[in-house]
Amino acid sequence: MATEAVLIFDIGKTNKKVLLFDRDLRILEEQETIFEETTDDDGFPCDDMDRLEKWVLDSCSRVIADSRYRIRGINFTTYGATLAYLDASGKRLTPAYNYLKAMPEGVVEPVYEKYGGREEFCRKTASPALGMLNSGFQALWLKEKKPEIFESVQMILHFPQYFSYLLTGETASEHTSIGCHTAMWDFDAMTYHPWTKLLGKTLPAPEPVGTVHTNIQNKGGIPVGIGIHDSSASLVPYFMHSDEAFVLVSTGTWCISMNPFNHAPLTAEELEQDCLSYLSIQQQPVKSSRLFLGHIHDENVKYLSGVYQVDPGVYKTIVPDEALIRRIGEKTRRQRVFFREGVPVGSVDRSADLSPFAGFAEAYHQLVADLADLTTGAIGLILDEKDKTKNLYITGGFSKNPIFVTLLAGYFPGKRVYTSEIANATSLGAALVIWNAVDPAFSAAIDLGLKQCGS
Repeated sequence: MATEAVLIFDIGKTNKKVLLFDRDLRILEEQETIFEETTDDDGFPCDDMDRLEKWVLDSCSRVIADSRYRIRGINFTTYGATLAYLDASGKRLTPAYNYLKAMPEGVVEPVYEKYGGREEFCRKTASPALGMLNSGFQALWLKEKKPEIFESVQMILHFPQYFSYLLTGETASEHTSIGCHTAMWDFDAMTYHPWTKLLGKTLPAPEPVGTVHTNIQNKGGIPVGIGIHDSSASLVPYFMHSDEAFVLVSTGTWCISMNPFNHAPLTAEELEQDCLSYLSIQQQPVKSSRLFLGHIHDENVKYLSGVYQVDPGVYKTIVPDEALIRRIGEKTRRQRVFFREGVPVGSVDRSADLSPFAGFAEAYHQLVADLADLTTGAIGLILDEKDKTKNLYITGGFSKNPIFVTLLAGYFPGKRVYTSEIANATSLGAALVIWNAVDPAFSAAIDLGLKQCGS
């Protein structure tokens, strides 16, 4: 008998995955692909959309034809800050412009000026001024710099919805994709910001994230979700697991701390400190903060390995010294060593006094303590005065660093701090969304892989 499953495409900036989840949310199949980038019409690196589209369509055909599975639904979760532009015939007009492209001067400044100045505009849209990372301004850039292309645009879609459109022919939008530092959403009025009318193009009205359309590419009429932004997808398993308020600290190259229970509008001060708001699947603001944690860690490890003449990878073999952790942790609360005045340009302060340390291991303990202190500050930005969050979940690479999690837990004595190991959290979130959409009776236990720090 064929196993019921949902098919999930998890499209990251580097890794592209196709996964099958059964009714118990077990992964039946997982394939990961890395595509070489191509270049856009300006010669800037970007995703190879022709190959990516073919991969999606071929993967769908292969899985649907596999007699081992009965596919109940298909869904997409992708990285954000990327748009697709369709012409009148529904054909994609442009490459997938990379959000790392530089935004030329003079494109966004008139919008800031027209709508209350940069500070007020960023507050209202919950979007720090990030250039092309404000994906709505990518459309404005296209209009200003490539008008011969833009005049043919009939529809603008976010990345998750574009891949859904490939299978269904139905255009859509949903709140998690609009509400991720796009500068397109007015968080005061909870609708598209008025500036988007300057584009003169159709932006689909947002629909609930559980909306489905019918797959027209293969026989069977399989329901296809309209997709979900990856950061919001990663929150879904925690929403469905916990009845208590929580903060999710997702660590890696970036540390993104998300508080789905703080809906207060962003302040200008918070925006200046790299805070933003996402929109959750419940269409509520998720106050969040960003810290370049993994990058800062790696740059300082390189520096320390040069000072102490050791291989940079040796930090992975360091045995945590509990007594040293306690001593350094208390001292760090009063004075950081590596980031006395904050994180410097280039992430490394070569004037830091290393004389108190007997060697690389001690210096590394202090580095991680400083990073835990910076993370504590970033988390503090998203906790309000009446904060009632009971649980703090740490996921990603730093959840496996015992020095980091021990110190971070010590900075939050009033909370239960857990490490959480969910394989493919964003894919799982997209799977939960589509299972709930296609089967009202769906229910499955979610194993978050929780381990309480200090327990």
